[in-house]
Amino acid sequence: MKLLRHGPRGHEKPGILDSKGKVRDLSALITDITPATLSPEGLAALRALDLNKLPIVEQGTLGVPWTGMTKFIAIGLNYADHAAESNMPIPKEPIVFTKTLECAVGANHDVVLPKGSKKADWEVELGVVIGSRARYVSVEDAPKFIAGYCVVNDVSEREYQLERGSQWDKGKGCDTFGPIGPWLVTADEVGDPQKLKMWLELNGKRYQNGSTKTMIFSAAQIVSYLSEFMTLNPGDLITTGTPPGVGMGVKPKPVFLKPGDVMKLGIEKLGEQQQAVYAWNQKRIDA
Repeated sequence: MKLLRHGPRGHEKPGILDSKGKVRDLSALITDITPATLSPEGLAALRALDLNKLPIVEQGTLGVPWTGMTKFIAIGLNYADHAAESNMPIPKEPIVFTKTLECAVGANHDVVLPKGSKKADWEVELGVVIGSRARYVSVEDAPKFIAGYCVVNDVSEREYQLERGSQWDKGKGCDTFGPIGPWLVTADEVGDPQKLKMWLELNGKRYQNGSTKTMIFSAAQIVSYLSEFMTLNPGDLITTGTPPGVGMGVKPKPVFLKPGDVMKLGIEKLGEQQQAVYAWNQKRIDA
């Protein structure tokens, strides 16, 4: 299933994509796509629906595909070739940092650069959405706790991240720096998450062209690892790292985001995103 939330920002309604790519409205059946919706029981109830009986609506604006996220966790340097282009060693354990909940926006919402930004960058990533409360789960059992997957653009301000202290978070959690979607694809429809092609283009030029098969730590390993240190709640999101081709790795001169740029990105089976880039004083972050 492909779950989504459609409509004006702040007033989204729950929806589901049918086999023909049409958006079917769910608002007569559920108030929203919540953590309870993402539970095994909630997803089973949706699978039992006859989508042909649900009204078709225009796709319009898409928001974050679900509500109720309590954590937006990210994994750094999780592709060996990306670590190499960043001139950083391959990690022996997952590198963990957080993105703020305020950075989460819909797949096609604008990205607004923060005041003083000089080195904003892009990262196409596989997002893992938790469906059941996870604490001390094994790698073997971890897939049982995953509701589904989505595309994430882990937008990053490299100067804030790498040149202003040892903490990555302040370069990762700026408002609008976490486009998600266009939809959440349930795990049963995705199959093996370690065999998905992924790509990103800036202004029509392809910079990233990778695959989740080159991840150092798999989605299951990451869920298991994180569950040792924190409780993962239904609706929590883990973004799992990016393949090579980010702006700071471009030779001979890095390429960074500027107002007027357009990013387009996607992952096999999970859909595509597109964001226009604005300066902090050009666009309201909640528009």
